[in-house]
Amino acid sequence: RDSVRAAEYAQVQRFSFANIERFSTASLITRLTNDVSSVQMTLMMGMRMLVRAPVMLITALVMALTISLQLSQVFLVVLPLLLLLVAIVIRYVGPFFTALQKSTDDLNLVVQENLNAIRVVKSFVREDREQEKFTQRSETLRRTAERAFSFVVLFVPLVTLIMGGTIMSIMWLGGRYVVGGTMLSGDLIAFFTYASEILMSLMMLSMVFLQSSRARASLKRITEVLDTVVDLNDDQAARKELRVEKGSVEFKDVSFGYGKGGDRVLEHISFKAEPGQTIGIIGATGSGKTSLVQLIPRLYDVTEGAVLVDGVDVRDYSLKNLRNGVGMVLQKNVLFSGTIEENLRWGDEDASREELVKAAVNAQADGFVTAFKNGYHTEIGQGGAGVSGGQKQRLCIARALLKLSLIHI
Repeated sequence: RDSVRAAEYAQVQRFSFANIERFSTASLITRLTNDVSSVQMTLMMGMRMLVRAPVMLITALVMALTISLQLSQVFLVVLPLLLLLVAIVIRYVGPFFTALQKSTDDLNLVVQENLNAIRVVKSFVREDREQEKFTQRSETLRRTAERAFSFVVLFVPLVTLIMGGTIMSIMWLGGRYVVGGTMLSGDLIAFFTYASEILMSLMMLSMVFLQSSRARASLKRITEVLDTVVDLNDDQAARKELRVEKGSVEFKDVSFGYGKGGDRVLEHISFKAEPGQTIGIIGATGSGKTSLVQLIPRLYDVTEGAVLVDGVDVRDYSLKNLRNGVGMVLQKNVLFSGTIEENLRWGDEDASREELVKAAVNAQADGFVTAFKNGYHTEIGQGGAGVSGGQKQRLCIARALLKLSLIHI
């Protein structure tokens, strides 16, 4: 379980933004948790049964055949009936389990959006609407689960009915053989014992196959993540060992659009920023400013043209070396749960205390940080809870400055 989850998480870390957008964050969380747990549960229960049940079945069947070949013909009717029943259930229940996992994704999406945007929800007094959305998704999940598990509920009594019918058939036929003198009563009792073992092993195998139908749906979703081709990688990098030294940036006739065949956000952009030069990019909302900046560390790849850093196409760098040479403060400031110092050390985990404080001073963050009771050891919550928007922004700037200082030391 842990190996699968670790492999899936490692793959998600390699994903580009386009890969993540294909699945959605909520779906990836479900695939990392609920789907992996479903497969784990099936393996834990199924592996024991798959070892025990065949041994019981074969051993008991051989002994039953040894006692009475004629009476054992009852199993020629039972086995096809059980196989047919299992095949029908698996055939129809599989799509329902896939839909069940999809409904779980949708429910997680509502919860995630609501919690991430709780301030907006409360500011616009939309609690009732969000509650309604949650109720709708929860109801959809309930209905889907009922449809999926109704097959399971129906399966058990049908198997019990078949097992009961088998026992009655053995009693009727075996009784006739005993009365006719072709079978001893002691052999019939022994046959009953072996027949019970056979039926129990068949019941166990049937339940394994039934449980595996849900596990297959989850395994398919896990495999989709693991088999996804990451569209941003180092495979074509011609100079993987190269590092960013000076920091000049040049756009050469760059055009860019999100997704294949999508509308162009940027068209034929050309400019050059020399090391140490400050350039401001001004434009209306939606004009592509953020998109342009994201092309420098290859968060996305250009559609046409080329972005050069130190005169080298960014696609020729390894992603690690390129991004180590780029410090970014995004439009949406993101901090992580932990102390202020731990957040700043995202820029350089080996930085000295003096370098850390200097970066905070340059970002005008040191003043409010030292005003906290625990200073740089102050705990902040998920997403930067506990600090204001402006303070969060200055901490992100300090983090970026600390990262850039590593280049020049």
